Amino acid sequence: MFSLAELEDAQRLVHTSFPGTPQYAWPLLRERTGVDVWVKHENHTPTGAFKLRGGLVYVERLARERPYVRGIVSATRGNHGQSLAYAGGRYGIPVTIVAPVGNSREKNAAMRAFGARLREHGKDFEAAREEATRIAAAEELEFAPSFAPDLVKGVATYSFELFSVVPDLDAIYVPIGLGSGICGAIRTRDLLGLRTEIVGVQAAGADPYARSLAAGHMVTLNRSNTEADGIAVRQPDPAALEIVRNGAARIVTVTDAEIAAAVRAYWTDTHNLVEGAGAAPLAALLSERESMRGKRVGLVVSGGNIDLAVFRRWVSG
Repeated sequence: MFSLAELEDAQRLVHTSFPGTPQYAWPLLRERTGVDVWVKHENHTPTGAFKLRGGLVYVERLARERPYVRGIVSATRGNHGQSLAYAGGRYGIPVTIVAPVGNSREKNAAMRAFGARLREHGKDFEAAREEATRIAAAEELEFAPSFAPDLVKGVATYSFELFSVVPDLDAIYVPIGLGSGICGAIRTRDLLGLRTEIVGVQAAGADPYARSLAAGHMVTLNRSNTEADGIAVRQPDPAALEIVRNGAARIVTVTDAEIAAAVRAYWTDTHNLVEGAGAAPLAALLSERESMRGKRVGLVVSGGNIDLAVFRRWVSG
């Protein structure tokens, strides 16, 4: 893992692209939850999601240490791909993205707009990742995983910003996809010597981390059953699972109906449009509000890239 000095370097690098994101204490959310809530708005990055931070740190190192690399290839449902495409454009490295067949048209369009060469393959993320690995070998490209040390260090800068403004948080609720966000939060808390609980959040239909912790060994699901695509995973990353096992207070699972209610709550209480993964922490807090009442809590809005069709169902009804 990284040191505090390395985290500070990563933050300076990220801030050359955008000046961080805000954290606000919304009064209507406080009334709704009975908690002193601070929302970290990662939906306000240039790509609309926290992943950009990791992409910038990962690609900058690649460009600096291997300037003659032919390009990057990776698999994604959207936010990771946008981050790599944005960073690739900034540092002059071509980016190829493999997305599952039938992936969000809006996210596909955004990845192309940021400069990615996009291919669709397979029925889910795992199939897309296998194809990206094949392309990497066939075309001599660098395969960019969704969980890696530089990605964790980059996304940890949002926790660093939040703790710098609100150091006395009792807990932070963090959505878990493959785990970079929660692992970065755990490491940042430990580096700063804080006692804040880090609470992971997963969709009930895509909860391999929660099941793995309960079972005492890694559990892989046959399928992910959630429309919150940022947390629609079937298997944990082994390194991330170990960090979560040792550093998270617990994992809360929430249904898609609870996530949809949280998306609506963000819209009415803050006028922010939040994607499913980003709304999951609020859904988890609402499910635990009796035990958390009166505490000071951070909620990570990991992104705002909600598909129009999902928005119509979850927000417009």
